[in-house]
Amino acid sequence: MQDASLKRPSAADAQVHLTGGCQCGAIRYAVTDEPITAATCHCRDCQYSSGGAPAHALIFPAGSVTILRGQAKEHRYKGDSGHTVMRSFCAACGTPLFGGSEGMGYEVVRAGSLDDPEAFHAKASLWTSSAPSWHHVDRSVPHFPQNAPAG
Repeated sequence: MQDASLKRPSAADAQVHLTGGCQCGAIRYAVTDEPITAATCHCRDCQYSSGGAPAHALIFPAGSVTILRGQAKEHRYKGDSGHTVMRSFCAACGTPLFGGSEGMGYEVVRAGSLDDPEAFHAKASLWTSSAPSWHHVDRSVPHFPQNAPAG
């Protein structure tokens, strides 16, 4: 994520594809690239950050998200992959906003923070082996017991 005041010169003329923010309005952002993919994740970490549900997220190339207003609070921890995982949220209202894994070249935007959540269309369901029996696993998209295979 980049702060609007530090925006790379080429992003100034980029077309904004999506906008969003937190529930209280303290944080606003714009996305200037198309998503690489969109996924629903049922992992235990996503359950914690959502309050029990799976996480619905769009994945963008690094540098696609520009923070227009506010600053998200970040929580970092070591994921099962061994990489440092970052999840962020609004410190005022708690809305989950962004995420990512160290060195992976992408950033994650939580679908619920989009101004138009209809922009989210899952392309895969991940970590279905961690889903409680009451999670809906969309079997109409590729679904994987853990992460999707690389490649």
